[in-house]
Order: sequence, then C-alpha cells, then structure tokens
Amino acid sequence: MSEHPVLPFTGERYTPERGREIAYEHWHRYALARPLAAGRRVLDAACGEGYGSALIARSGGRVLGLDADVETIEHARARYAGIPGLAYEQADATVLDHLPDASFDLILSFETLEHVQAQERLLDGFARLLAPGGLLLVSTPDKRVYTDLTGEVNPHHVRELYRDEFEALLAARFPARRLFGQKLLFQSVLWDLAGDGQAETSTATPEGLRPGLAYAPMYLLAACAREPETLAALPALSLHGDLAESIYTDYRDEVRRNRAAAAHIAHLEAELARLRGDA
Repeated sequence: MSEHPVLPFTGERYTPERGREIAYEHWHRYALARPLAAGRRVLDAACGEGYGSALIARSGGRVLGLDADVETIEHARARYAGIPGLAYEQADATVLDHLPDASFDLILSFETLEHVQAQERLLDGFARLLAPGGLLLVSTPDKRVYTDLTGEVNPHHVRELYRDEFEALLAARFPARRLFGQKLLFQSVLWDLAGDGQAETSTATPEGLRPGLAYAPMYLLAACAREPETLAALPALSLHGDLAESIYTDYRDEVRRNRAAAAHIAHLEAELARLRGDA
C-alpha cells in the first residue's frame, strides 16, 4: 500500500495511517463485519479512503465501495487496485436509484448518517437495496455522549442523533434489529486460551461491582434486517485491539514525558530555593 500516496487526514474521513483511539473505533466496525462477508454482495456506502472495503473484499466479499468525493474514490481505486471482487464508484449514498432492488446481501454504512441531512432517504435506499436474508450494519455517534457531555462540536456533522431518534429511524424501515454500543474502555481481559467459552463482563461503580458493561456508549451500531434469524450470526460481545498497542505506547510515552518534566521542574525549584537562601 505504501507505493501509493497517502490521503491527507482532514477529520472528515478516517485514513488508515492514523493510529491510537480513532483507529480502534474505525477498524473495529469493519472487523465485526468481516466474518459476515464471504461469498456475499457487499455495499460499503460512504467508504471514504477505501481501507474498509478492501478489508472486506480480501475476506471473500464482492464489494462495491461508494463515496461522494471524486478525489477520494480515485485514491481508493489506485491504492487498492487488483484486489479481486472490489470496485469503487463515485456516488452520493443518499441517491442510489441507479442500483437495482435487492442487489446486496450485506450493507455497511459506518459514521455516515451524521454527515447527511437526508437520513430518511439514505435508509430508504438501504431498505430497497437489501436482499431477502440480508443484513445492514449502520453506526453513528450518540449525540448525548459524543457532543452534549463533551461540549465538543464536530464541524463535519450536520445532523447528529440521540439514541431514541436513531432507533425510531431504523424501526420504521427494518422490523428486526440489534443495537450495539461502542466505546473505548480501559479493561482487564481474561480469556480461555484453549477455546472460546462464554463471555462475562463486570464494571466497578461507586456503588460497587455491577455485572455487564455499565457505560454510556460513545457510538451506536445497529444491525438491521427483515428476518430476525438473520441477526443471530452477530456476537454478543466483540473485542478489537492491535498488537502494537498504539494507545498504550502513546500513554506510556506521555507519562514518561510528564514525569521527566515534573522532575526537572522540582530540580529548578530546589535550585531557585537554594539561590534565594544564599542571597
């Protein structure tokens, strides 16, 4: 991939050269979709830089990645050229009338809703394009946690949703749904090295230990279908990490810098106090 130019990061689209927190958030969504893609017709709506479409195609899916930006699509075509079953097309995800009904078994739309005003039209298009037995995975930030609680405003978001608004939009179009929360967490993980086993989670709170993950999710990811049995393929819990542990590395480096700075400040203060005593 390095032989092709890197797409500049503007904050509007994720690029795979960005590490740390944002990388975990974006790669995890595609990692969840990856096992579902083999042998399926996949639409990646608002695919951005194209890294996710490429990942899904390498997993055996026949993938069409769409994005409204011409330069972004040209970049994706050049960077991920030659991957079997992968195509990119410049198109507005809210206007997909050129695609035939029921033409996709798996539709992915990650962090797209909040970037468009025509959310109803976007979801109507997905409902039309979804084949019988098909699955839609769609994610968006929870406005209460992402914006209200942080006080930060993302200039690229034009219509953020609260959880009830998101669920209402989906319920009007998809009779079967599962809603997942996504949030970066500081966790200790214990896992069975001999097999899968069952997942058990707990959260320490001021009132004591509670079962489950008792957090307000930063992002909401919905799995939508017409048939309830379609949703059974999804796990109850999905974990994602990177072997380089980029977040830990950055954290440890920052701690070392802060400690070194604090030690230097303490040394200067002691030296200043000595000099004052000598005056």
